[in-house]
Amino acid sequence: MEVLYGLHPVDEALRSGSGRIDRISIARERSDRKLEQLAALARAANVRVSLEPRDQLTRISKTDMHQGVVAFLRERQFLTIEDLLAPASDRQRRFFLALDGVEDPHNLGALLRTADGSGVDGVILPERRSAPITAVVAKTSAGASEHVRIARVTNLVRALEQMKKANVWIVGLDERGTPDYTNFDFASTDCCLVLGREGAGLHELVKKTCDHLLRIPMAGQVSSLNVSVAGAVVMYEALRQRTGPNQNSAVQQKPSPAAKPAKKQKGLGSL
Repeated sequence: MEVLYGLHPVDEALRSGSGRIDRISIARERSDRKLEQLAALARAANVRVSLEPRDQLTRISKTDMHQGVVAFLRERQFLTIEDLLAPASDRQRRFFLALDGVEDPHNLGALLRTADGSGVDGVILPERRSAPITAVVAKTSAGASEHVRIARVTNLVRALEQMKKANVWIVGLDERGTPDYTNFDFASTDCCLVLGREGAGLHELVKKTCDHLLRIPMAGQVSSLNVSVAGAVVMYEALRQRTGPNQNSAVQQKPSPAAKPAKKQKGLGSL
């Protein structure tokens, strides 16, 4: 059974209402208000609470960073692409995130946390070449992994093609892309942002599937950002455009042939 540890992640899992928590174990040696409130919240949700030695929780979670609480989770039920694409009555335009081979659990957790914070409507993960949703991911995401809608697919390219047929623009992040991410219109269309592997970026076939390739310009000596940082930059630019007063100020079209070519800059995609 999957485990989840830490006060905040377990609290978020309880509040999400997913029903995945089977039971919770709390360190017998620790007694404070936060743990008491967490135990009360669990009992209110009809989740069994037990007291265990702290060393036992350390063995179960394989870390001493559990903060005195470990939750045992039932198997996660992932969504399908059809679930993500189902019409949402409260959203005019939707924004999705697809991860093409992000294998570091800390990067995945950070991306899920940002996806939740920036209002992403759903995250797409491939079954292979992707970090699984583990306790480390949940801890790094500060519990956001229990809130974000996640679909797991066997073939990412096929899933992206399916989204394109549903009139969702597929936008990849690549250091050789154009235009800059701030010059793309995220406000007036349904979009899916695709981020690639740590160090290698998007797979070639995934890159060819994208309708647009955007970049993040880099002004310093380092030519790349961590994938979770790059993703956060673009996700919050999309949120700014979609919720700001000038929602249609960004442009989606490439510069006209007559336009003066811009000075070549270093750029970053999904490294």
